[in-house]
Amino acid sequence: MNYFRIYIPTILFVLAFSFLPITSISQTDDSAQSLSYLALGDSYTIGESVKMEDQWPRQLKNALDTSGYSIDEPTIIAKTGWRTDDMLKAAKSQLNKEKFDLVSLLIGVNNEYQGKTPESFKKEFETCLKYAISKSKNGKKGVFVLSIPDYGYTPFGAKKQKQISKRIDAYNAICKRICQEYNVLYINITDISRNVKEDTSLVADDGLHPSAKQYHLWVERAFDRISKMISLL
Repeated sequence: MNYFRIYIPTILFVLAFSFLPITSISQTDDSAQSLSYLALGDSYTIGESVKMEDQWPRQLKNALDTSGYSIDEPTIIAKTGWRTDDMLKAAKSQLNKEKFDLVSLLIGVNNEYQGKTPESFKKEFETCLKYAISKSKNGKKGVFVLSIPDYGYTPFGAKKQKQISKRIDAYNAICKRICQEYNVLYINITDISRNVKEDTSLVADDGLHPSAKQYHLWVERAFDRISKMISLL
């Protein structure tokens, strides 16, 4: 009798533990799964005049990693001077059939700078967005678009600020409307780029492109919405 008094509670404890749910363990494994990320764009995405680690896609990756996500090093298809058609051509030649968990798109400033009409941009931006969606494992749910910053407020564009800003607004209105039609996340960062007059440290040394500080503010603006998007994938 003494034998059973000692060991029966132990046996019951072991049996009870054996039937505990293991969902908490599997959730930890899922949350640690690394997500792939494709960033499509132009000079703003490649980070002209800033260090590689200060590019906004890499700042975004680091911010997400710090918050408990695991994001692969971004695959960046971007180059200074690219229009929508340049970016699309390069992406199709550099990428095969692979798809990504996250896809970002920021394109159009060079269409504006080279005098392309908003009407022509509308068709080309929609083509780029459809391509971005096609490269997402999660379709439109894994894609987000950043608005075009306003270089009219930089030293480079200051003399034509009103003209540039008007056209940038027209281009961004097109981007926003098309994103709404496709139910794709659209994040406005243009107002941040217009704070240059109050804070000159938001411009890189070339007097045209955003500084690392401005890119950081973009990431701050976008972080919560992108985190929520990831949680729903």
